[in-house]
Amino acid sequence: MLIEHNTKNYSHLLTTLPCSLFPIPCLDAVAHGGNHGSRSWGGPPRPRCLPKTALHRFFYQPYLYISNRNTRTMSTKIETTNFLHDLDRVATVRGEIAGYLSQISAILEQSESAGEHNSGKLGLDRDIEDISKASKNLQQGRFRLLVLGDMKRGKSTFLNALIGENLLPSDVNPCTALLTVLRYGDQKKVTVYFNDETPPEEIDFKSFKHRYTIDPAEAKRLEQQKKLAFPNVSHAIVEYPLPLLEKGIEIVDSPGLNDTEARNELSLGYINNCHAILFVLRATQPCTLGERRYLENYLKDRGLTVFFLINAWDQIRESLIDPDDTEELEEAEDRLGRVFQANLADYCQVDGYDIYDERVFEISAINALRKRVKNPEVSLDGTGFPEFMGALNTFLTKERAISELRQARTLARQGSNHVHEAIERRIPLLEQDLNELKERISSVEPEFNKLKDIGEQFKDEIKAVRDSKAKAIADSFRTYVLNLGNTFESDFLYYQPELRFMDLLSTGKREAFESELRQAFERYINDKLSEWSKTAEKEMDAAFAQLSRSAVTYGASYTKVTDKINQKLTGQTVRPVSNYTTEDNAPAWAKWAAGLFSLARGNLAGVAMAGAGFDWKNIVLNFITVMGIGGIITYVSGIALGPVGLALLGLGVGVVQADQARKELVKAARKELVKYLPQVAQEQWQPIYDAIKECFDMYEQEVTERMDDDIKARKAELDNLMKQKESREINREQELARLKQLEADVASQAQKVETAYQNFVNAI
Repeated sequence: MLIEHNTKNYSHLLTTLPCSLFPIPCLDAVAHGGNHGSRSWGGPPRPRCLPKTALHRFFYQPYLYISNRNTRTMSTKIETTNFLHDLDRVATVRGEIAGYLSQISAILEQSESAGEHNSGKLGLDRDIEDISKASKNLQQGRFRLLVLGDMKRGKSTFLNALIGENLLPSDVNPCTALLTVLRYGDQKKVTVYFNDETPPEEIDFKSFKHRYTIDPAEAKRLEQQKKLAFPNVSHAIVEYPLPLLEKGIEIVDSPGLNDTEARNELSLGYINNCHAILFVLRATQPCTLGERRYLENYLKDRGLTVFFLINAWDQIRESLIDPDDTEELEEAEDRLGRVFQANLADYCQVDGYDIYDERVFEISAINALRKRVKNPEVSLDGTGFPEFMGALNTFLTKERAISELRQARTLARQGSNHVHEAIERRIPLLEQDLNELKERISSVEPEFNKLKDIGEQFKDEIKAVRDSKAKAIADSFRTYVLNLGNTFESDFLYYQPELRFMDLLSTGKREAFESELRQAFERYINDKLSEWSKTAEKEMDAAFAQLSRSAVTYGASYTKVTDKINQKLTGQTVRPVSNYTTEDNAPAWAKWAAGLFSLARGNLAGVAMAGAGFDWKNIVLNFITVMGIGGIITYVSGIALGPVGLALLGLGVGVVQADQARKELVKAARKELVKYLPQVAQEQWQPIYDAIKECFDMYEQEVTERMDDDIKARKAELDNLMKQKESREINREQELARLKQLEADVASQAQKVETAYQNFVNAI
């Protein structure tokens, strides 16, 4: 039974009601930068005031349905051509709005240039910079997808089916060994980038497939030896003239998760730079320990949007005694479905809602690829692709697109309001003589000092939060590390390699065991640090949510002072554009500080840092890479054949049973580990403190620069007018006409942005 909801009729409601009415991101919250299941919001913290009711559930989901596994039908089920059409629609409106923003920027630049020869500039440099940057970001906008999964899950086959061509290596044996970025290009081209000073190399596709794929056995050997297949290679960029890529999709294809720990870190490093993660599993190998490890440690509770693709679903039939027995097939599929749901349900929860059916899809990549290679327009019914592409389409072309476009609308409104306000100040001042103007400018000096005071108060709060959080997070790391020994014996059993006592007596086998044990410690330490990092992320989220709220409060105080300045200068109240919201009329620096108009991905902290080329969420990953393996593992590496091996050998051959040997190994390992934990905790406290502090320092720097720019622009606006009055007689009527035309031109372009945005939302 299918229950379909048409959100079109409610789009006006979703885009006008404030976010504070919703406890989880609705379309309007998404428009702040958020999405269902993604930490992509750039605005205020998620409010939680309205009870989670059925009505709220209605607004939250783009579709609802009641189904079982064999009858599931989705209201967003679409074919490839529909997906391309929707992507094209997004690309079109992106380009359209980008053009309007570019026009606003050009109009403002032209006006500021003309102002030099008339009544003076209006101080709109920051608006020009922000609007121009937003225009370029929209014009170049891409939806970036990261494909993750263990080796031999069919990731490359899935991607080939998605793009409609057998492009990436997907043979039975070889595995993709490079992190590969697929993007659109007019010509087929592969460029391999290196970690050293080797210049990038362009090669053909045949050579790429031949040189940069490896056999699974070789991959396993490299993993055991803790080596990369191509240690000097960073990644490859594959450019191809494919419709899907041309419409703004960029795909990051990662090597298998179990390639090596170092390669895992490279793949996981892309997570926070992608809009969605496509995690590929295999029906015949449901949720291995390795897969669950990565899901638990690197994806769970991190606010990421993850689509789970259970590939090779068609192979269930092949495993049956009688493949034609429909009852047996249905039972097998239901049984396997329950296994996957039991393992994946925890990763499909958003604010208390179960969205399993919106994020997990059974697919047959090979069947889809076979169909599309023969006919790109063919229906993919029966492969699971229409259902998956429907959900991906909803996420990308509706939720994510609305987010980007609404942020652009906010900037257009802001620019229009600034122009309106500046002109409303300028016109009355044109009539004043020089002496009167000087007196009025002098009279507002106390208000300008108040603006500076507000800035200093906000800076002080940022510093206080910085010092508190940096210490708290560094302290939490120290405490966490010192407590590792308390649970080590039970925790490490999960990672411990198989122990065959007689192997310790053979040099070759002893070395192999040492290597396995070392890798086990790497995984253990990485996972433990990842577990701690979730605590750090929550601390950072809470800190920047607090600063977001404070930015709104300080912004309101700032606006009261600027209103007072306007009133004292002009003798009247300067009204903002009437149809704009309080949010639109807030100071630009306050909107930035609250994360309301950044096009960067990530939460508020990520937004703040992205503008300065710094992503705080990768700090912890760097700790894991540099400190985790390079520090702790170095400290405890002696356990492999040192005290641990001696402890086991001392028990005597024939006395030690397997279970007892495992217990003794863990006890000996713990004894060695706890010796070094205080040293690790002490040495890493300061680097963590400094890194967290740097996040807040960069945030403070950007806020300060924007606030200072606003104050300087307001002062410069008055100084420019005064200088013009001192140097020449201003033609008031001519200048009045120029300023009114400027306001009308900017308002016209801002209205075009508004119309394009509303048309897009209403078409959903």
